[in-house]
Amino acid sequence: MAERLRNGDNGAMREFCTLYAEQLAGVCSRYITDEDDMKDVFQESLIHIITHISGFTYSGAGSLKAWASRIVVNESLRFLRDTKRRELLLLDHEVADEPEEGDDPPVSDVPPDEIHRMVSLLPIGYRTVFNLYVFEDMSHQEIASLLGIKEKSSASQLSRAKNLLAKMIRQYNDKHFPR
Repeated sequence: MAERLRNGDNGAMREFCTLYAEQLAGVCSRYITDEDDMKDVFQESLIHIITHISGFTYSGAGSLKAWASRIVVNESLRFLRDTKRRELLLLDHEVADEPEEGDDPPVSDVPPDEIHRMVSLLPIGYRTVFNLYVFEDMSHQEIASLLGIKEKSSASQLSRAKNLLAKMIRQYNDKHFPR
């Protein structure tokens, strides 16, 4: 498919969108919570994918999707840096960690779309670090380098994100599965 995309084959573009658009939009929506902004960033990502397809090197099944996902993440982070600079700069400020509230709550009965909604409610810094760590499998060193923060700040943001998510999951479980 990549070769057909390189050659400007419109059928290949439709096929690419049919196969990957929903998943790539999901990646974008993990970082960008405003629907209009998400659509704009997703469109910019698709343009970037098509205009830079010559830089793609096939390395096995799933490599095109992984390459395209990386572009979506990078475009999302670029958007956040350009429009949410102030909130991202706060990532490096020292803030006391919230105390953990016991064991992790059970998530098996929480629908995936509800988990996604909860993640989208996290403050931008928490959400960005959480997504990079959990979904992009980045280390704190990589996240710190990418976002221009200290490793300790990345770890702290992740801890806070997990604590807030645990609190939201407990509240959801208490509401939907009262004891």
